[in-house]
Amino acid sequence: MTITDFLAPQHVVLDVRLPDKRRLLEDLARRAAATLALDAGLVRGALEAREALGSTGVGGGIALPHARLAQVRRPSGLMLRLRPGIAYEAIDEKPVDLVFLLLIPAETPSEPLNALACVARRLRDPGLVAALRQIRDPAAFYARLTDGR
Repeated sequence: MTITDFLAPQHVVLDVRLPDKRRLLEDLARRAAATLALDAGLVRGALEAREALGSTGVGGGIALPHARLAQVRRPSGLMLRLRPGIAYEAIDEKPVDLVFLLLIPAETPSEPLNALACVARRLRDPGLVAALRQIRDPAAFYARLTDGR
């Protein structure tokens, strides 16, 4: 599985300004709901329920909010770069500026975990993360994220 299996180029949004984590989750829910023809409140509730279990801020300015939804048939992603970063209750307590939302089907146990692991592996590369913070064009950002060049 690769990121291109669940992230389309048009789902990369750069330099979004949001004041806090709550507004970020609302924005992610609204964007994902529009893409997948779902109710934004349903998506937001699922994201908030997941965050209540523990922050998805993995450190290094990166957050991987995700949720399982019965209405989702296959993994679906959305990538945002925030300017400036926001407090997110990340494990290292640093502000988050790179956010990869992943919505996954509720019923299939392994495929969704593979999608999340795929994103986590890519965003563990410090060189890639540094490049993603500098790229100005969403198409170039997508290309770098998905193929490493």
